[in-house]
Amino acid sequence: MNAQLRTIVLAGVAGLAGLLAGHPPTGQPAARYALIVQGPGAADAVRAAGGRVTHDLGLIDAAGAELTATELERLRGRHPRLRLYPDRRLAVAGEDDNQGKDKDKDKDEDDDPVVAAAGEVYTVYPTLVGAAALHAAGIDGYGVTVATVDTGVWKSFEGLEERAGGADRMLVEFDARKGKLGSANDKHGHGTHVASIIADSTIPDGGGARYNGIAPGVDLVAVKAFDDDGLGSYADVIQGLTWVVANREAYGIRVLNLSFSAPVRSPYWDDPLNQAVMAAWQAGIVVVVSAGNGGPAPMTLGVPANLPYAITVGAMTDHGTPEDWTDDCLASFSAAGPTFEAFVKPEVVAPGGHMIAAMSKKQKLSGLHPRYRVGDDYFTMSGTSQAAAVVSGVAALMLQADPGLSPDDVKCRLIATARPAVDDAGGLAFSVFQQGAGLIDAWAAVHAQASGCANRGLDVGRDLAGVEHYRGPARLDAGGAFVAAGTPAWDGTFRAGEYAWFDGVPWLDGVPWLDGVPWLDGVPWLDGVPWLDGVPWSPQLSETASINLWVEPE
Repeated sequence: MNAQLRTIVLAGVAGLAGLLAGHPPTGQPAARYALIVQGPGAADAVRAAGGRVTHDLGLIDAAGAELTATELERLRGRHPRLRLYPDRRLAVAGEDDNQGKDKDKDKDEDDDPVVAAAGEVYTVYPTLVGAAALHAAGIDGYGVTVATVDTGVWKSFEGLEERAGGADRMLVEFDARKGKLGSANDKHGHGTHVASIIADSTIPDGGGARYNGIAPGVDLVAVKAFDDDGLGSYADVIQGLTWVVANREAYGIRVLNLSFSAPVRSPYWDDPLNQAVMAAWQAGIVVVVSAGNGGPAPMTLGVPANLPYAITVGAMTDHGTPEDWTDDCLASFSAAGPTFEAFVKPEVVAPGGHMIAAMSKKQKLSGLHPRYRVGDDYFTMSGTSQAAAVVSGVAALMLQADPGLSPDDVKCRLIATARPAVDDAGGLAFSVFQQGAGLIDAWAAVHAQASGCANRGLDVGRDLAGVEHYRGPARLDAGGAFVAAGTPAWDGTFRAGEYAWFDGVPWLDGVPWLDGVPWLDGVPWLDGVPWLDGVPWSPQLSETASINLWVEPE
């Protein structure tokens, strides 16, 4: 472990001191603090100190715990090498800025272009990204299992209950908050919406005999890590990831969708949630994550979107004209790179504006925003959560067509076949820090032969072991613009306008803008990065970190 990393870790532990400054008045119960304790024997050490173990986080050699100030001091005194992190709170989309019900009336379905003549709803994004053509060719995700870590799933919705062909598809449900198998019923709506985009097997009358989901043949595993109000914690999510990795072979889990984002508080490798995602990637699971809805400014990516291994997805929007692809553009809410470690992110973009997917009228988000209901069982929502779900579905199609693909292979073929938005002069309409390689093309990705173009120079095993960490190729030029090898400079502005991704062509041949190099070979390239000053974690255990804020469709 290098000197800089030691400073960061020690500062993270010292940052807990603020929590212990006060003591409850005499006669009142001692306050208890929620922590993630990491290191060999963490759970036993917590119990020996008098604390309570709340979560099994074996995937990162850690335990979730609750301790009083006295117990925490005892733990630190006996085991000074254990790493301590506040168990940060997380919230799903729609929980931070729309607390009251939307007073607008439901919109008129007669004017909605996605409501078929028979009154059923059909979606257009499977056609937009080329998945519908694959369905017609017999590739629908059959034999692949996709796991979602979210608010659960509305499993009684027929399009999620059954896969294409009619067989039951919900293999198992795991409640990560309770640490046991059980119902992952979704009373919030976010998890249902995401799962529907991935897998909805509905074929509506009047919808052109096409499925509503990207991979209607997949099996599903639902991990509920967020409660009915859309709230969870780092420990809840990591416990869910621990279960997914431990049970990946039993249920054939090949793809993991993570549609949430938390603020960056440390280098990517020192964040416990990122460590869990790295372990899932190392175990052979394709991990797809949302970029976050904090754009369009540079360096607005969160965790785990800042992780170099995972497939980070930004969002483009159809401007409310789903059948007209010529006016599409990058969504202004889509978070942009680079990361603090200089990696180019996101890798790709996918549809994320005006996304119609399943949601019950009884679910919370539908109640908060009734004007976005479509028919009886669907709902319109925008965000990078939805864009990530599209890519998760495409990854499943790729793995059905070629089960031997590794996570790096899937990532490589997605970026090698993506099409960038271009302007009238043929130049990039958006920077690689905004759109990555461009809009995904499912048909091209399934039929691609590209290899070796993703995560070059990185070694996830060495990264997890703390032997070596990495930085990307992004830099600031003399004028203060962001640049990466072989790419145009970006001054950080958002370029409004309508651009067609379909005018662009894949352009990644040999361009090294996704490569990584050992962190120790260089020096920090940004001044003023908070965690470079040795304060990576907020000492406020009750801090709520927004995952993907509700955004109005654009």
